[in-house]
Amino acid sequence: MEWHLVEKITVGLGENSYPIWIGAGILERLGEALQSVKFPRKVAVVTNPTVAGHYGERVLESLAGSGFIARTVVLPDGEEHKNAQTLMSIYDELIQGGFDRSSGLIALGGGVIGDMTGYAAATFLRGIPFAQVPTTLLAQVDSSVGGKTGINHPLGKNLIGAFYQPRLVHIDVDTLATLPPREFAAGMAEVVKYGIIRDREFFLWLNDRREALKGLDPGSLITAVMKSCQIKANVVEIDEKESSLRAILNFGHTFGHAVETLSGYSEFRHGEAVAIGMIVAARISQELGLCSQEDVDALRTLLLSFDLPVEAPRFPLDDYLDAMGRDKKVREGVLRLILNRGIGDCEIRAVNDPRKLVAAALTSEPR
Repeated sequence: MEWHLVEKITVGLGENSYPIWIGAGILERLGEALQSVKFPRKVAVVTNPTVAGHYGERVLESLAGSGFIARTVVLPDGEEHKNAQTLMSIYDELIQGGFDRSSGLIALGGGVIGDMTGYAAATFLRGIPFAQVPTTLLAQVDSSVGGKTGINHPLGKNLIGAFYQPRLVHIDVDTLATLPPREFAAGMAEVVKYGIIRDREFFLWLNDRREALKGLDPGSLITAVMKSCQIKANVVEIDEKESSLRAILNFGHTFGHAVETLSGYSEFRHGEAVAIGMIVAARISQELGLCSQEDVDALRTLLLSFDLPVEAPRFPLDDYLDAMGRDKKVREGVLRLILNRGIGDCEIRAVNDPRKLVAAALTSEPR
């Protein structure tokens, strides 16, 4: 198989539809891909120093070769910089560079870069086009697809943002070769999530292919990313603004975000926190009779095989409940939890008093 061949998925959202290009060794085709969606000629590539060092030159060459005029905006690296101050620095660069409504932004990096670039695009001059070029596994299978953009607030993650769809998502799995192992593992948490909530066969496939995936086998990576993106696209097409079904994509995130918030966004990677959150959610599901101990064990074993944490850090129960109470899925004071039904299905359940369930999930010991 020739790895430069591109797989394409369409996220079908009417006039906001866009393609996802997935392949290995296709970064050089970014200019071509942008031309195919009639992207603006004047662009700003928003990235961070690490990613710019690895891929900045190749991206700029591809853009120049296709007639784009590009400016690079380099932001500081890390979740702790996903804030209003950094967002303002993007606006500063765009205003000083004479960007207008016939310009566009390209997010080159992981989820932090993608979320901030998307929010800058959604709000600069009340909206200019942007494209996602995700370079981390987490961004490739999750944050780059679906149009969620935003920044963090000191009191909670992603509380400020907008739904704003990209014009293109361009995924080259070769970029995962420069990803630290811990970051790759964090991305695998979101891949496992898709199997748990939507596709039992995919979950079993991940079990079978875990060594190939950890070894960065291109065929396995393309399959895993494509399957993940397709599942997410199918859900987003039904519920773009998360009024109902799309909330299932947050399996493990309610407790995971609480872990991130309480640890100051610095101790755990997002995917690591989600892995912990998925185990807590699965234990709550077990408490409610929605899944078996064997299902919880299967999830725990798979997460551990990808070197992910599965035990919650020891913060007071009240601190966890307070942080969960600020979750975006809270409606009229009632927390809605995403709970797995076995492996391959899930449901959204309103929980009036989560204290007992969360306490039980935190105290249940692995076998």
